[in-house]
Formats: sequence, C-alpha cells, structure tokens
Amino acid sequence: MAAPTDQRIAVPIDDPNADTEWNEILRKHGVIPEKPPSPTPMIEEAILEGRRLAHENRLEGKDLDELDELEDDEDEEFLERYRQQRMRELDALTKKSLHGSVYPLTKPEYSREVTEASNNGVVLVNLTASMGTNVESRVLTELWRQAAKEYGDVKFCEMRANQAIENYPDKNCPTILVYKNGDIVKQVVTLVTVGGARMNMLDLDKILVEVGAVQDSDMRVLKRRREAEDAEEERLAGTNKSVRSSARQNDDDDDDWD
Repeated sequence: MAAPTDQRIAVPIDDPNADTEWNEILRKHGVIPEKPPSPTPMIEEAILEGRRLAHENRLEGKDLDELDELEDDEDEEFLERYRQQRMRELDALTKKSLHGSVYPLTKPEYSREVTEASNNGVVLVNLTASMGTNVESRVLTELWRQAAKEYGDVKFCEMRANQAIENYPDKNCPTILVYKNGDIVKQVVTLVTVGGARMNMLDLDKILVEVGAVQDSDMRVLKRRREAEDAEEERLAGTNKSVRSSARQNDDDDDDWD
C-alpha cells in the first residue's frame, strides 16, 4: 500500500505575526499559531508599579531634619509615620552603639578584642602599612575613623600589619580583615578591588552590607547612596548645560563667518 500523502495545501504566509485579515482566518483554522500577546501592557504595568513604589518610598533614607523640611510638601500623617520610624531606628542604633571610635590593637589582645569579640558582632580590622608613604593605607585610615564614628554599632580595629603578622609586606597594605563568629569571613588585600586611592564611604558601605555588619536598608547607607545619586544627577545636568552652551557658541561663531 502506498504511503498516504499530505493533502494539506501550502498556504503562503508573509508574516505570521502581522495583524491581517488573512492571518486571522489562518489562526481561526489552526493553520498558524495564535499571535503572542503584546509585551507593551506588561511593560507599562511594570513602569507604573516602579513609579508607585518610588513614590511610596520617596522618604526612605531621609533623616529627621530632612523630613522637617518637607512639612509644606507632604501629607502630615504620611510624614509623621516616617518621623516615628526614624526615631525608632535612631533609638535602636543608640542602644547598639557600643563603640564609636577605632580600637588600636596590640598582639596580646588581638584574640580577645577581635576573634572572641566577633561572636557578638562583626569586627573589622585594618592592617596598616609601617611606612607613612603608603597612600592607600592613609586613605583607609581616614575612612576607618569616619566609619567608626558613623557606625557606632560596628567594631572597627586597627593595627600595624608587621606587628600582627611578622614580615608582612607593606605592598600588601592596607589589608582589611572581617571577622564573624570567630572566623575571617572576608579579606581585602590593598584597595585595588574597592576603588584604590579613590575609595570612599560608598565603597566601605558595600563591604559592611556584604558581610552583614549593616543592612542594605540602613538609613545611613540609603542617605549616602541618595546623596551620591543626587550629586551625579547635578554633575550630568551641568555637563549637558555646558555642552549645549558650547554648541550655541559654535553656532554663533559660524554665523559670524556667514
């Protein structure tokens, strides 16, 4: 017996996704599949949801002084909710602020002040260079002081590297050691991976969040991040303004030659 032949007629289809009457007929009879739904409504919905969340969270990271400045612009009940939230956060931070400055270490106390202390919270150690010519080491020492003051709930320690580890080379300084539950959970040798000599508090915030010393939602982290974003927007606006001004100047110069 001869094999059955395909009796279907080849139907010319230019674009199966096109919105044509012919394609609607073909879809109705199952010749071509249904057209996939347009992603446009989903994209629009995602944009609207993003705007809604941004609007709801517009006061995140603002401190009490900044909230007071918004009294004429925000709903009082909405503003008061954030004030109460900030006061609770500040109260919690005050209760946990056991430190507030950098702890200078000696080798005999290292185990007690760092390894054992890390069972009660994250401890960060800055191993500094022996020579004052190490630029990165000086940069981190300044950041360490600022961080210790801002994050009084986190323990920051500092020690000369060659006193902690015999013959530790200055070229490996500064070295950051992060202890948690008695173990080293992170180490950063020199600042090459965290901004180099340009390292700033934003980079240090990232390390603190990564190791769980502070939360990503911490108002100190959010405030600094927002300030950096605002500064970048101002910089870009200034750059664009300068470019437009330069373009107008060039047009004027061209007109002078006409």
